[in-house]
Amino acid sequence: MRTHFAPWAHAPVRAIRRGHFWIPGERVTSGGRTCQRGPMYVEWEAPESVTRRWPVVLMHGGGFQSTEWFDTPDGRPGWAQRLAEAGYAVLVVDRPGHGRSPYHVDTLGPMGPPFSYEGGRQIYFPGDDARHTQWPFAAHDGDAMDAFIAGYGPLPADLEASQTMDADRTAALLDRIGPAILLTHSASGPNGWLVADRRPQLVRAIAPIEPMGPPFATIPNIGEMRWGPAATPLRFEPPVSDPAMLRQARPGEFRLPSLAHTPILIVTAEASAFAAASPPTAAFLNACGASAQVLNLADRGVHGNGHGLIYEKNSDATLAPVLEWLASLN
Repeated sequence: MRTHFAPWAHAPVRAIRRGHFWIPGERVTSGGRTCQRGPMYVEWEAPESVTRRWPVVLMHGGGFQSTEWFDTPDGRPGWAQRLAEAGYAVLVVDRPGHGRSPYHVDTLGPMGPPFSYEGGRQIYFPGDDARHTQWPFAAHDGDAMDAFIAGYGPLPADLEASQTMDADRTAALLDRIGPAILLTHSASGPNGWLVADRRPQLVRAIAPIEPMGPPFATIPNIGEMRWGPAATPLRFEPPVSDPAMLRQARPGEFRLPSLAHTPILIVTAEASAFAAASPPTAAFLNACGASAQVLNLADRGVHGNGHGLIYEKNSDATLAPVLEWLASLN
């Protein structure tokens, strides 16, 4: 007899407040009618008593959606719940054109390619690195893989326009809620610097989890990081009109004043191929006057992780050093 799926049967009762709202997009004309371009869905949750000074905004990775922060593929509580349990108000966004933030090509432009099973295996699954032991389901578990891939959609084909919209909407979110901490994952990593560049007085800290990079990289099926740590321009001093100026510059020749006083903790995993992008990213930011540090989880005794460290089997352990760092900010 088939066993029915009832995830609520054994889930603990939670005393938590939650809700959602939208950061609207611009009104645009399409086909002679008025439409909205690129709204951003925001879901929030908070403990009965918020004990931490600043809320945390969680931004998901490329092609995925906010659900990556809520629950793990094997059904355990994700980072959003754990942060709320630690006393934080938590806001989780669906970046424009992802998840519950609607996508239409007439307002957002062409889509990139669909996300493939092969891409999912290459990015997340254990490969030849025997250290990667924490992936939450077996490679031959087809049902689990189907459920995992179901949450992915295409990215906008124009990476620069997508990052610009992400940063603009998140800046509008901070205008509404006030100062906050940004936690990004993978492709949303550049959004951390871009939002701080727009609202330096409202970004209290940034914790990028294996951010997309390294500077000036061309990311397959996604786009080019033309402006160093991002695909879209940042406000360098002295001003930069052509990204080629940055490629040719000596370290320290250009600065990012908006990041000068923003704590940045870049988190990497020992068995992730994407971890190699983080030290060059930190070096670029620091040469521009930032104070970015790289935390390799293995150096803190957290082993076995790949790029999906936020929802692997030991996700509570991967969060622990981040929680410790966040607590030191208050």
